[in-house]
Amino acid sequence: MSVNTAIEVKNLIKIYNGSLQPAVNAISFTIPQAKIVGLLGPNGAGKTTTISILCGLLQPSSGEATILGLSIHKDLQEIKKLIGVVPQEIALYPTLTAYENLQYIGNMYGLKGPQLKKKINEHLDIVGLSAQAKKRVETFSGGMKRRINLIAGILHDPQIVFLDEPTVGVDVQSRNLITEHLHLINKQGCTIVYTSHLMEEAENLCAEIVIIDKGEIITQGEPKALIAEQQTKNLEELFLKLTGKKLRDE
Repeated sequence: MSVNTAIEVKNLIKIYNGSLQPAVNAISFTIPQAKIVGLLGPNGAGKTTTISILCGLLQPSSGEATILGLSIHKDLQEIKKLIGVVPQEIALYPTLTAYENLQYIGNMYGLKGPQLKKKINEHLDIVGLSAQAKKRVETFSGGMKRRINLIAGILHDPQIVFLDEPTVGVDVQSRNLITEHLHLINKQGCTIVYTSHLMEEAENLCAEIVIIDKGEIITQGEPKALIAEQQTKNLEELFLKLTGKKLRDE
């Protein structure tokens, strides 16, 4: 693995019990360090399965993946210290305040005292939630919950962050704050792996994209280069050209 490679995946396969078709079918790809990379695909393409394997939430049926040179089979506990995960579901305690949620999560990562307080306050300020720090999460709007959900995944300064649809269902202002914060931590050297169905957002945010469909990698590269190569106008048109227009209702 190159010293500039954050993630390397080789022939990764995942077949769920009772399924005849693999959810992930012998995929191989690399993700460079300190880049924002979009893992894109239709519903059921294998995006969430792939991220879940890389995060250690699922065991692959076969194949290998390394995170910063560490094997998901042998070094999972060490990997978990180096990564952050922002799931599509809101992973917060609704009856706790925003600050209490972040304090609890920070403690889980070994952060304590003035250091933790400073980090929480800095992140809350950046995403515009300082004034709501002492309010219970259950009173928050969807966009506010998404912003706290993001902070929870990056509070411990991970080297790699996995985000599954981090801006789904939020207002334009919240989406803008979330993407600005992602750019900020990326500039500080954090590698970001991101899934989304919002092609315009992905085109603007990602330095590279990986398109997956039916468990297989369709293409990978810089969005502008791929758009030009396929003679399409934008990422959405490219996506539809490569994956088709057929509905993918789950």
